[in-house]
Order: sequence, then C-alpha cells, then structure tokens
Amino acid sequence: MKRIAAVTMVRNDGFYLRKWTSWYGAQLGEENLYILLDGRDQAVPDWCPAAHVIVCDRVEGQVRRADKGRIIRISEEAARLFEAGYDLVIGTDCDEMLVADPRLGMSLAEFLSGLDIRDSASGLGLDVGQKLGEEAPVDPSRPFLQQRHYARLGTRYTKASILARPLRWGSGFHRVKGHNFHIAKDLYLFHFGYFDLDMLKARSQDADRQEQGWEKHMDKRSRTIRLVTRKKALDFDRWTRFARRLQTWCRPLYAWNKPAMFELKLVARIPDRFSNLGL
Repeated sequence: MKRIAAVTMVRNDGFYLRKWTSWYGAQLGEENLYILLDGRDQAVPDWCPAAHVIVCDRVEGQVRRADKGRIIRISEEAARLFEAGYDLVIGTDCDEMLVADPRLGMSLAEFLSGLDIRDSASGLGLDVGQKLGEEAPVDPSRPFLQQRHYARLGTRYTKASILARPLRWGSGFHRVKGHNFHIAKDLYLFHFGYFDLDMLKARSQDADRQEQGWEKHMDKRSRTIRLVTRKKALDFDRWTRFARRLQTWCRPLYAWNKPAMFELKLVARIPDRFSNLGL
C-alpha cells in the first residue's frame, strides 16, 4: 500500500472541514491529513487530534491573488510531504472529496495504490447541486449523498488533485504547471461547495468573503443549482464515460493542460451506490 497524504487550506469553514477530515481520515488515516489554517486568528480544531494542523499567516488580496498565494503554500507543503516519505499527495479544497467508484469495493487508498501515476492524476469532476422543489435544505448530520442526487458533468472540478512527485499546482488545483493531466477511470471528485441554496446565500454574506470580492463569485456558482433544477438528468454511467473521453482528448485554446467540454451543460443523476459511502 502506498503512503498517501491529503492537504487542504481553509479559513472560517468548519462545516466543510469537518466533512473533509471525516472523509479523508476514514480513507487514508487521520494521521495523514495536513490542514493549513489561513490566518493566525483561526482557532485550531479540537475534533481531529491526529491530524496535523498548521497555522499560517493570512493570505491577503482579492479572490484571484489570494488563490495564487494559497496554492503556492499548499504546493510547498506537498513538496515537504514528499521529502517526509509520502508516495502520493492529494490536494483539494475542503468542499471536494475524491471517491473511487463504490462498485469496485475499494477504499480510496487501495484504489490509488493500484494506479501507476507518474506526475499527477485527476478524478472526473462532479459539481453537486440542489434540485429545488425536490431536495430540501441539507441536514449536516446526514451523509450528503443521501440528500443530493444530481451533479453537473463539467470541467471545472476535473482537477489535478493527486501528485506523485513535487510539482506546482495552478490556482484551485485546476492544473499542474508544465504538465498534462490524466483522468483516472472510476475516480470522481465530488464538489459540494454550492449544493445548497440557503447555505450559498449565507456564505455570500460572510465578511471575509465580501472583503475578498466573493459576492460576484458566489452568484456565478449558484448557476449549478439553477442548471440542476431545470435540466433533465441523464444516465450517470453512460454520460460520465462520455465526459471522461471528451475531457481526456479536448483542450481549451487558452490552456493545453486543462480539460474542455465545449460548454456542454450536462446533468446526471448520481447512482444510489454512492449513497452508502458515509459521504
């Protein structure tokens, strides 16, 4: 079994950090989790005693500038983890969970240990939304995928989340600088950041996010909810195969090392086999 670490950076986001820690702790072992707190005003959580929590100076600036500053720190931490003997390092935002297809009957650690990753690997991105009129506000005490059943198949969350050696991530883990990306079969990245309308509205009023210019960004992300609500859901297995092939072979003109889907707006229903993962 390969030795695998997971790293994230967070500020004032205990809701998602708890889920991130719970998921990756169960998959990799909590002692292999590394949490960077963005700002010395952040309280160190007392509910993940085995995880490594590192308090950093706050990354200042508007959204784009701050994102660049954060990813530099995370990439540096990943390089340090390779020096410490890890074989793979997972980097995600705290609202993103890598999942091996449950029909394989494997943990994430088992799945990744079986892959031959030279530089980096990606899961197929699934941007989970809320189907208004059918799905109620999320209950944090229950698994997310027992409450949410629809996701957009797009390129934004097909991220180069897994490194096999020290490399530099681009902002938001969307690419690895100077290297191509490789989408692993049967691996998915579930993004939960905009899967609840009430939560989205509350986050848009957060003082830190308003200061960094997130109001417009939040409005943009609510499009996932609108899309999931109005679009007819497609078959998951058929259309994820299509999306994986398309994203593997197509590139946007502005970035050869990012995937493309020609602005297709595809929504699929998440199969019930994902609902019992505890995610």
